[in-house]
Amino acid sequence: MMYSGGLIHSIDRIFVWISKAALLQLIWLWYTIAGLIVLGIFPATIAALGIARKWLQGNDDIPIWKTFKQIYVNEFKKSNVLGWVLLTVGIVLYLNFKVIESYPMNLPIVVPFSFYLIILFYFIVFVWSFPLLTHYNTSVLKLLKIAFIIGISKIHVSLLIMISLFSVVYVSLQFPAFLFLFFSSLIAVVWIWFSLRVFKKMDKEQTNEM
Repeated sequence: MMYSGGLIHSIDRIFVWISKAALLQLIWLWYTIAGLIVLGIFPATIAALGIARKWLQGNDDIPIWKTFKQIYVNEFKKSNVLGWVLLTVGIVLYLNFKVIESYPMNLPIVVPFSFYLIILFYFIVFVWSFPLLTHYNTSVLKLLKIAFIIGISKIHVSLLIMISLFSVVYVSLQFPAFLFLFFSSLIAVVWIWFSLRVFKKMDKEQTNEM
């Protein structure tokens, strides 16, 4: 009987978390569309990361919709500035890639090598900037600077985050139902899980220094 009760409790918790993940996904879609996508996707993503951060810190009973809306509104401007800066840089890098791809034999080896190194740095800054925005209250410029420093000093974690996010995207594209129901929530949890481990260690080191 005790085993049966424990099993039922475990199954119940699994379904609770599945429903929470699905709800977070639907709220993320709603607020992304409400912001006409171009202005909604970045604050909605930051809000999803903020919810995942609270979950992983043990606050799993928070009102999801109310908390999401609060983060969305509070971080609307800063998240859009950060997101559009990174997106603009990404577009410029993509255009440069197309140029390099068009003249592969006419360029010194140092040119494509340097370019791909810049691409790596770009992705490093990208994967750390958004979690940093949920954890620290500072300017966008400083966020980008800290993201670069953390990304380089924790290069192994940076690569793990990239691989993990790519894996979630790949699986989601293979299973459309998963893409619709759990994509953003799983991305947020995976992204924040890795980031929080680093942030907690940094915060602890700063406290010890004080």
